[in-house]
Amino acid sequence: MQVSIACTEQNLRSRSSEDRLCGSRPGPGGGNGGPVGGGHGNPPGGGGWGPKARTALVPRPPAPAGALRESTGRGTGMKYRNLGKSGLRVSCLGLGTWVTFGSQISDEIAEDVLTVAYEHGVNLFDTAEVHAAGKAERTLGNILKSKGWRRSSYVITTKIFWGGQAETERGLSRKHIIEGLRGSLERLQLGYVDIVFANRSDPIVRAMTYVINQGLALYWGTSRWGAAEIMEAYSMARQFNLIPPVCEQAEHHLFQREKVEMQLPELYHKIGVGSVTWSPLACGLITSKYDGRIPDTCRAAIKGYQWLKDKVQNEDGKKQQAKVTDLLPIAHQLGCTVAQLAIAWCLRSEGVSSVLLGVSSAEQLIEHLGALQVLSQLTPQTVMEIDGLLGNKPHSKK
Repeated sequence: MQVSIACTEQNLRSRSSEDRLCGSRPGPGGGNGGPVGGGHGNPPGGGGWGPKARTALVPRPPAPAGALRESTGRGTGMKYRNLGKSGLRVSCLGLGTWVTFGSQISDEIAEDVLTVAYEHGVNLFDTAEVHAAGKAERTLGNILKSKGWRRSSYVITTKIFWGGQAETERGLSRKHIIEGLRGSLERLQLGYVDIVFANRSDPIVRAMTYVINQGLALYWGTSRWGAAEIMEAYSMARQFNLIPPVCEQAEHHLFQREKVEMQLPELYHKIGVGSVTWSPLACGLITSKYDGRIPDTCRAAIKGYQWLKDKVQNEDGKKQQAKVTDLLPIAHQLGCTVAQLAIAWCLRSEGVSSVLLGVSSAEQLIEHLGALQVLSQLTPQTVMEIDGLLGNKPHSKK
């Protein structure tokens, strides 16, 4: 795919943000982006396919000083990568708050999860103003304050779009970007976030440049944007001496591949935009918990998540669960769970800086962190075998 756009301020203004806002509703992720944008994992018991899960406590020697693109943390085995070509170092596995913080799990469990993540080398924590109607940011902020960790030792990202109930409290107007971000900072009890994401596409380069110049954020990124829209924002930033986005936050898993594997790598090479991906387990579909039923403890049973229940129970969902079963022999061969295999598979994609995890217990987090040990075992032959079983490898349309 080649993207070539002549960008002017006039054609950016011609795209109506109001039209998109009026026709939009939260999708999977609730305008999270992540999430998860943010939280994209499983309730307790998820990810239990295959043999006993690997643990993450395997100290590894530090990478050579010249290995700038990927290095390994001392004592934790966590790998760190540049966020695109920005130079910001992030753990290749991050922690999201969608569904879990302020909602599905108690504040005490949330503190346990965050503590285990930090002690295992995770330095990227992702949230959004929409997560649990702001409670997720508040919970995260309270934990960070109580822990007293150095602010320079972790990266906080949040997303703006779905805010309050008033018409002026949602969307991507300059007013809501500025006021929404200030609201997030108040809930997080922080002076700045490292990255603020726009959770839908809109002509917002000037507003994002403003919040960075004001010290409210250090970088800005996109979430759920198309490749052409990201290139358009980059072009405008360069044309008018503004600040371009550094990364896109996108859904990516075994059954959602086209964008991250075919479109974003070209942007990474051309303009340095990296990828932070969410939902590596397809909202828990790539686990054993949805084996012909909807357990009461899983997110598909939560009020407001009927869309996920429908996704699990429709024909496509059943076919995908059958594909997951087909992956069991590969997971057994590698000595890992299917969940660990799926997360490691996401980490191998070109241009992916970090994969966001969503978990509801510290034990589940430790299991998922074990995917780091599986990553080195994903040989080209193993990847080809997985592609053959899935039958959905995207191909270039050039």
